[in-house]
Amino acid sequence: MPVISKITRQKNNPERYNIYLDEKYAFAVDESTLIKFGLTKGKILEPFDIDEINYEDEIAKAFNRAIQYLSFQMRSEYEVKKKLLDAGFGESVVLEAIRKLEKIGLLNDETYSKALLETRKKTAKKGPRAIKQDLIKKGIDKETQKKVLDSFTYEEQVKIAMDLAEKTVRAYNKKTPMQIKQKVQDVLLRKGYSYSVLNEILDQIQIEREDDEWQQMIELQGDKIWRKYSAKFSGSELYMKVKQALYQKGFPIEAIEQFIDQKETENDE
Repeated sequence: MPVISKITRQKNNPERYNIYLDEKYAFAVDESTLIKFGLTKGKILEPFDIDEINYEDEIAKAFNRAIQYLSFQMRSEYEVKKKLLDAGFGESVVLEAIRKLEKIGLLNDETYSKALLETRKKTAKKGPRAIKQDLIKKGIDKETQKKVLDSFTYEEQVKIAMDLAEKTVRAYNKKTPMQIKQKVQDVLLRKGYSYSVLNEILDQIQIEREDDEWQQMIELQGDKIWRKYSAKFSGSELYMKVKQALYQKGFPIEAIEQFIDQKETENDE
């Protein structure tokens, strides 16, 4: 039976040890494996012992690789598993390493999901639907998804959605109220908020325009529309196309008629 004749610490990695059997290098093990199997000089190893030691050492290497991966940021079990499998570790080795990580509290999908929820709310202002998609991508099971998303209260959703809406209103302050509300709707739906939250926000948003503001907006947008349709239409057909386009953008009929009258006057001159 082979006997451990020498054990030396690796120079480049002091946490790993080279094991020599009958004066010949046989394999290397992590310090934790060395301690677990009580590997000392003079110990006799059965072939089965060597296989078990090598398997345990693979788990230790996978565990250490996962620790390094987790040192940058929190990860889901799915992410860690994929990382280790991609690194070439076997399925059983990866599962054992994951169990060790869970046992010491370094891997917990519920804790991870709660942290992701808070991050997405605060930094990306996302709603439940968008966050759910993020959780699905991270491999979080449905039960955990529901438990975590249920903690995102309706009141909190409305508050965050209102912040987004107010920011959108400021960004598009030169648009008509109808156009602004459409932008708000697009933003909130894209961010993953429900229609009930959206409708509540739209009901609360009040956007008023003075006559001179309507005049400035319609001159800016109306001229663009006029140039677009005047290349294809003329006369009453042109006026009708422009009227329809401006009405769809939310301009009041009085402002539209005034703009059209102005264009008619310019054409007559």
